[in-house]
Amino acid sequence: MFVRKTTRPRTVTLGDGRILTMADLPSGQERWVARRKAVVVEAVTHGLLARDEAIERYGLTEEELDMWIETVAELGPSALKIKSIPKNRVTRGIATNNP
Repeated sequence: MFVRKTTRPRTVTLGDGRILTMADLPSGQERWVARRKAVVVEAVTHGLLARDEAIERYGLTEEELDMWIETVAELGPSALKIKSIPKNRVTRGIATNNP
């Protein structure tokens, strides 16, 4: 087995004791559900995946990744669910154009 040399850690231990590895990251080919978004956020915030690498790997915009990170920091990973977005906008004071 060939192991590629890298300067970043191969595994990180999260605050709740779980271990996150590169193998745990989504491939980017599936639908973006809250659980997969949260894994990417955890990888970026704990240093397993560089921010720029995540943007390139998953085809995200900087604003999109920043929004995921801010949402998890303020409201928790469950706030990444699609059904939570309108509620989160009200919580954050963001105006919506819904009649």
